[in-house]
Amino acid sequence: MFWISVILLFALKGCNGYQPKFTEPIGNITVPVGREAIFTCYVHGLGGYRVGWVKADTKAIQAIHDHVITHNARVSVSHTDDSTWNLHIKNVQEEDRGQYMCQINTDPMISQMGYLDVVIPPDIIYEDTSGDVMVPEGGTVKLTCRAKGYPKPHVLWRREDGREIVIKDASSTKTKVTTYQGEVLRLTKVSRSEMGAYLCIGSNGVPPSVSKRITVSVHFHPVISSPSQLVGAPKGTEVKLECNVEAFPKSINYWVRESGDMVITSDKYQTNSTIKSIFEDQMVLTIKSVEKYDLGSYRCIAKNSLGEVESNIRLYEIRGLDSDEDDEIYDLSDLYPESYTETHHVHGGGGTGGGGGGVSENGVGDYRNRTKHRHHMDAYPPTPSPSTSTRLVPPFYRTIEYL
Repeated sequence: MFWISVILLFALKGCNGYQPKFTEPIGNITVPVGREAIFTCYVHGLGGYRVGWVKADTKAIQAIHDHVITHNARVSVSHTDDSTWNLHIKNVQEEDRGQYMCQINTDPMISQMGYLDVVIPPDIIYEDTSGDVMVPEGGTVKLTCRAKGYPKPHVLWRREDGREIVIKDASSTKTKVTTYQGEVLRLTKVSRSEMGAYLCIGSNGVPPSVSKRITVSVHFHPVISSPSQLVGAPKGTEVKLECNVEAFPKSINYWVRESGDMVITSDKYQTNSTIKSIFEDQMVLTIKSVEKYDLGSYRCIAKNSLGEVESNIRLYEIRGLDSDEDDEIYDLSDLYPESYTETHHVHGGGGTGGGGGGVSENGVGDYRNRTKHRHHMDAYPPTPSPSTSTRLVPPFYRTIEYL
């Protein structure tokens, strides 16, 4: 009975002697999901005719004149006068997308249509997107980022620190780009410089864009270097010894004297470590008021779960013309940097060839790198211990050599 009344209501014709007409097209509307969409139908000379709204693709009647027919509570109608008729759709959803028809019950019926496009801002599909990854140096990383939305989002990659992304093809040819388009980013033969945070950004023209931060950690054993492995300073002055460390995971860094004692911060010594990057540290040992006791070798050591490495720095005295003659005799090798020292460590046993060979079981001299990564200068070995024999080459022999 209800639908019969609706049909009869809409079928009533006006008593005018002329036909109404549309004065403007409805137009198409694009609305983000969750917002309100309003179609407006402009009519001239409506008279006793009535305006109806229909969703064209489903043929579902939305409203007739002032009456809402659909059971969708989000739909309503309004009009300011007989010439302006509005269809309101609140909290627009994806299923509202489609064509809507404004009809006038003339004979024949006249109508016009407008399209409602419901757009959806992008969102990351986290279950299909990579999380933080760890990879050994030289390995391969595959980063995946999936995003949903309407229209379908585009995925763009960039590094958080603004540095370039290194793309390598099958022939290992490198291409450096600031951004990379695509859902999958593959990093091959990864180096430590490629470590850091990568951002995958999804966008489809509907604000806001969305992004996810993915951290790539590149693991490698420590590497250590010293700007200078022979440092001189006059007595009573302050001197700084410096080592640069690269390691990830972060290494434990410390200083050791040639006696094996660890150097700790005190009134005499100051140890500092400065973070240069996610995998770079600078170690600085400050020795205040250098004395004879402070001369000798210092080792900077770095160790992490993948290895241990060290570098040796020798501190010697820079003498003035008024130096005490006894002091000169005490440490002649410091006065003649051209001299060299032959060192033979004596051990109680266990080395190759008996108890005193100074050679370990693997045939390598005991004074050697703790790891294959240790850097040192053979021209300046550390001050020999009491168990060493020393032969010095004075400047006289150097003079003969030049003659």
